[in-house]
Amino acid sequence: MTTPDLATPAVELRDISKYFGTVVALEHVSIAAHYGEVHCLLGDNGAGKSTLIKIISGVFPPDRGEYVFEGNPVRFSSPRDALDRGIATVYQDLAMIPLMSISRNFFLGSEPTKGWGPFKRFDLEFADRVTREELGKMGINVRDTQQSVGTLSGGERQSVAIARAVYNGAKVLILDEPTAALGVKEAGVVLRYIAQARARGIAVIFITHNVHHAYPIGDRFTILNRGTSYGTFLKTDVTREQVVEMMAGGQELEELGHELEEFARVDGLAAEMKAGQAIAAEGRAHLPK
Repeated sequence: MTTPDLATPAVELRDISKYFGTVVALEHVSIAAHYGEVHCLLGDNGAGKSTLIKIISGVFPPDRGEYVFEGNPVRFSSPRDALDRGIATVYQDLAMIPLMSISRNFFLGSEPTKGWGPFKRFDLEFADRVTREELGKMGINVRDTQQSVGTLSGGERQSVAIARAVYNGAKVLILDEPTAALGVKEAGVVLRYIAQARARGIAVIFITHNVHHAYPIGDRFTILNRGTSYGTFLKTDVTREQVVEMMAGGQELEELGHELEEFARVDGLAAEMKAGQAIAAEGRAHLPK
């Protein structure tokens, strides 16, 4: 895939704010995703990650700020507008039908056909061949492209969804919590395919609240907390522990630590009092009547 200018961000949001009535979902948030990089969007539940990706993918327009795609200001009125520019989103539900085959799901909504008029039909041979080739390019080997998607593991389904987006011309690939419901081994499989997408020059925005999944694969990290941004950091400038602290809020973690220490101290005093009462009771039991 060729890109106009690798120095220019593929997608850039400048000073974005979004409000839902009196609720402040995002306030002055900026993010820039570059081609050939994995940009991790991190934050705990309620940090504003979902709202931000919906703005990037064209679901919501920003109330304030500027949306820039490949150096040009844009304003999307629907997800289709964003998809036409090459901005594809893989949500947690994957938009797949479990009882349909892998190749049918791979071409869902853009089915290849052959024949003419009333004799037009789904081109199964073409779909199977292309599905197998495209999955193979991502390092995915399936036993049979006619097997139902429901028979695949969670990691394999995520990988098929990623390969489908790449085949459909994604320049920017947004992944919404792709490893959230996966075990350790399956999460590793998905991270490997994210690396494959990056190697093909795609700008990947990886949304997660799991630092242990994001840190090994990420090149840049934008950290959200309650609708605001702590900023964007290169991997060389921040440690895993610093990322965790910023996600949770350093002051809150410190206060929690003090609370736990106080609980331990109180529990220790209660245990000592209980032990003392037991000793006293035992002593009274041995006193002469």
